Amino acid sequence: MTRLFDETTLRKLEQLTLIAHKVRAGAIKGERRSTKKGTSIEFADYRDYTRGDDLRRLDWNVYARLEKPFIKLLEEEEDLSAHILLDASQSMDWPQDDSALFGLSRGERPLAPTGSDPHKFRYGQRLAAALGHIGLATGDRVAIGLLAGNRLVDRWGPYRSRGQTMAMLQWLEGQSAKGQTDLNAALKDYALRGGRPGLALVITDMFSPGGFKDGLNALQGRGHEVTILHLLAPDEIEPELAGDIRLIDSETRQPQDVTVDGAMRNLYAKRLREWREELGSYCLSRDVHYVAIDTGMAWENVILYALRRAGVVR
Repeated sequence: MTRLFDETTLRKLEQLTLIAHKVRAGAIKGERRSTKKGTSIEFADYRDYTRGDDLRRLDWNVYARLEKPFIKLLEEEEDLSAHILLDASQSMDWPQDDSALFGLSRGERPLAPTGSDPHKFRYGQRLAAALGHIGLATGDRVAIGLLAGNRLVDRWGPYRSRGQTMAMLQWLEGQSAKGQTDLNAALKDYALRGGRPGLALVITDMFSPGGFKDGLNALQGRGHEVTILHLLAPDEIEPELAGDIRLIDSETRQPQDVTVDGAMRNLYAKRLREWREELGSYCLSRDVHYVAIDTGMAWENVILYALRRAGVVR
């Protein structure tokens, strides 16, 4: 079907829904079900009757059995704005693309079988495509933004309806990672230009010297409910390095000479763990979903399990 998904995978994704816990949804009725209670005919729950409630919402059958008044709560059908923001900086092009081995130009390397490609940008493309298709299939307004440098450099959407899925996949397949991203500035730029607030799902490796907190504040200040999907490749989590080596920053090209031995690897693992814990704690304090992802994990498991546990999809 495409290099990103096959038909079977798309059918699985169509069983899911993006979840908004706080953000205000739009006025146009969609196919999704909100977590807030409204006025549709779909039953959601009961609560005790309180003075002033509309008597037409009393469940008289329950009252006849229990002799206690209960109000029926109904689910509201509504559309949601989903903003999927993909970090397109050079550090996301890792492990380094070996396109030359295939006789292809950079960015045209065939995608590995579903779920088995540790390359961060291609992994991010799949996550963005999966989340986008879930939103489109349930009638949400979906936009995908590409972040590079200090701004939004390209954008697909916003569009609604599953009929847009092929166009979305083709757009994503044509993108590549390059340059250096200032997450603070790029997220601020999207907050200003991104349109109606909604779910903001940021897919990034978080390698931004200036950090991300100001950009996160800008998104939340605009009214977005934010989720950060933090991607790291397996060899970034457990580098297979030893001896005296020179490391080159993939974005700034700055060199760093280091000696890697057992003590250095232990220190690296400790600092990586502390960094992720610090990110997770800060996000929790700001009511932001934070999901740490090893791109060695099948991306389907991130969608079907990790994001479900985080309450981002159901």
